[in-house]
Amino acid sequence: MKAIIIDDERLARLELRKLLQEFPEIEVIDEAVNADEAISKIEATQPDLIFLDIQMPGKTGFDMLAELDKSPHVIFTTAHHEFALKAFEVNALDYLMKPVEPKRLADAIQKLQISENKEIRTDTEFTNNSILSENDQVFVKDGERCWFVKLSDIRLFESVGNYAKVFFANNKPLILKSLNALEERLDEKIFFRANRKHIVNLRMIEKIEPYFNGGLLLDMKGGEKIEVSRRQTVKFKEMMSL
Repeated sequence: MKAIIIDDERLARLELRKLLQEFPEIEVIDEAVNADEAISKIEATQPDLIFLDIQMPGKTGFDMLAELDKSPHVIFTTAHHEFALKAFEVNALDYLMKPVEPKRLADAIQKLQISENKEIRTDTEFTNNSILSENDQVFVKDGERCWFVKLSDIRLFESVGNYAKVFFANNKPLILKSLNALEERLDEKIFFRANRKHIVNLRMIEKIEPYFNGGLLLDMKGGEKIEVSRRQTVKFKEMMSL
């Protein structure tokens, strides 16, 4: 599993590298000292995991995550305990206080392995990994309720931790599948990754409006308003232009 350490303190990066030597399944492929450098390296190398400091010069770790369209697994490493609640609001796997204790790091790696195993089990529920067309029907189960849903009737997928919420008609069931895994199965000509948390059905968009910071706001047929991130806005405009 590829990992990047993001921390402005050189000694903190060295210490974490040393501790991670006890976990051969984690390969540290790079380091970054601030959010902008981290974004560039994450987009270039597509790591599975990042160890992320919060208070850094310029942008914070939270600012950095908000700019990513696809986020790897996140384990925060920080000297500030007051951000713990916010860390879990952005679906962090764990929140480690500096200096990082070996036992706490081992616990965090175990959480990562459990999370990965959940996604693997979910993926095996599909008979193959081929791209699904808009005319395909998918089986959706949420508790005791089940549906066979035509993909063209799904207007939106929303990330909720390791789950995804599926929007069709008046229903919003949860399925145990990550947004990244779903994106690999969906036809990119029909389903578009608007931001870190949403994939939208392009044919279910009723209205497109300019939004702040150069982004766009999509009005969906179900009434939802979905922001297109600044980076994805460029791709969206290229796709939709003649």
